[in-house]
Amino acid sequence: MMRIGVAGVGLIGRQHLDAIERAQGVTVSAVFDPALKEQVPWPRTDSLSALAAQSDGVILAVPNHLHAPMALSLIEANCPILIEKPLTTTAAEGVEVVKAAETAGVPILVGHHRRHNPLVAKAHQIIAEGTLGTVTTVQGTCWLPKPDSYYAQSWRQGAGAGPLFINLIHDIDLLMYLCGPITHVQAMESNAVRGAKAEEVTVATLRFASGALGTVNLSDVALGPWSWELTAGENPVYPKTDQSSYLIGGTKGALSLPNLCLWKQKDGPDWWAPMDQTRVPLPLSDPLKDQIEHFAQVIEGNAPPLVSGADGLRAVHVIEAIKSAAGSGQLVAVG
Repeated sequence: MMRIGVAGVGLIGRQHLDAIERAQGVTVSAVFDPALKEQVPWPRTDSLSALAAQSDGVILAVPNHLHAPMALSLIEANCPILIEKPLTTTAAEGVEVVKAAETAGVPILVGHHRRHNPLVAKAHQIIAEGTLGTVTTVQGTCWLPKPDSYYAQSWRQGAGAGPLFINLIHDIDLLMYLCGPITHVQAMESNAVRGAKAEEVTVATLRFASGALGTVNLSDVALGPWSWELTAGENPVYPKTDQSSYLIGGTKGALSLPNLCLWKQKDGPDWWAPMDQTRVPLPLSDPLKDQIEHFAQVIEGNAPPLVSGADGLRAVHVIEAIKSAAGSGQLVAVG
């Protein structure tokens, strides 16, 4: 059994612990969380180094600002890491972590778990095969109406802890996986409801290296059914809606996700001609469990990380550029 340690037993840490229980060939070695006061069913350690010593790999599910220092400590201990997104809170920290891991030969898997969903792999295949023709435009929506209790932890209201780094970074990673690198962004943001340092609404325009343009609309103070969490059915804690959160348009067709609805015309693009709609049926999956099993393969050296440290850093670069663009009102180059 592969021994997996978990640092951080909060909301996402417990989801990882549950996923380890569902996964094959892995077990929880121990947990580490100095803020944990309650009794838990897992062995506990009193330091990160102790956790690393009794684990084949460690999941970092701690507040964002702790990702970089704790990752560097685990790299020094030669311990493979699954780092919850974001990789780090700044691109500069991310560069340091990725370089340290590459130098030490320690594998890093970044927790963009959506990439482990079979429907994402299928969408990637559809686009890569040219079914949509040349991708020209992308639209992403992430409206997540979070309750006040979510922000009871003060760190979630601070700069760098808002929905850009917590939520939209998943969408950015996935859109780049499907449509290629993002090179430039423009953006606006608002925090008019809570008034905290963390943004509440962000709207950004994206330029992809391919020449495609896109938009993303993010809010955790708007009620609506359009977000990956509420449409993909990955996690039963979220009530599933029948909507989609991504629209991807090309010269020969369009694709909506996560419902994998493909739109085509028999004789090519013609706004007077009817469209054919095809649903690509795929069963619901358990990406968090699949991610854990993949992490075990990465630890054993049997597979490269599906989402590497460099991938995680690329997403941080884009989020950092969006924050910069929102603050300056200017077009910002990514990285």
